[in-house]
Amino acid sequence: MTILKTLAEIQIAKAGGGILAEIMQELKLQVKPGLRGEDLDKLAEILAQKYGVECAFKGYQGFPANICFSVNEELVHGLPFNKVLKEGDILSLDFGIRFKGLHFDMALTLPVGKVSPEAQRLIRVTKKSLKRGIKKAKVGNTVGDIGNTIERYVHSQGLGLVKELAGHGIGKKLHEDPQILNYGKRHKGEKLRAGMLICIEPMVTLGSGKVKKAKDGFTFVSEDHTLSAHFEHTVLITKEGPLVLTQIEE
Repeated sequence: MTILKTLAEIQIAKAGGGILAEIMQELKLQVKPGLRGEDLDKLAEILAQKYGVECAFKGYQGFPANICFSVNEELVHGLPFNKVLKEGDILSLDFGIRFKGLHFDMALTLPVGKVSPEAQRLIRVTKKSLKRGIKKAKVGNTVGDIGNTIERYVHSQGLGLVKELAGHGIGKKLHEDPQILNYGKRHKGEKLRAGMLICIEPMVTLGSGKVKKAKDGFTFVSEDHTLSAHFEHTVLITKEGPLVLTQIEE
């Protein structure tokens, strides 16, 4: 059941989303060749303490890290341990926090130094698909309108859309109803109402879009080992339109 946020929770959400965006901006600035995953994970913990929030991922369903650190063909839920970024990699960075009883979640894919034109295009298309999906997050539209817009755009660009994983509602729990698929039919699925707090997160690959779980039991990788990208924002549905709570500097 989808839980609409109260006016008090909406005020908390606006503050919490802003904090997460500030933390992610600081993490983003560290991404360069030679960066150790463990160091970025530790920095996320330090920044969470600085801002007075909790890391939401560590311990969630047994996940052992503060951040998801997914490199190249790794799509989501990658572990940061024993990884060092090198020139030409792409990093999908996902981080979530708890603030005053509510959760917030965001992700972005970053180039590490100079990357290939194909990697640049993958990042650009995935990011743009998120923006297009967010524009459909309006009162009276449906979750199917969001998914359909993302699906049509990604397919128009000839890239692989990941369908096994999806966005979600968020609030007192990290994952709540409704499920926000990255595909679907217009006007189908749950209608969007003011006060809904959702995470929209398209996931795209240079290949088929099919994924599998790695041997570590957490990481999802592209089945054909092609590069993967992931962007996510926490979005509040309002009568005036979608409000991105985790907006970050471009």
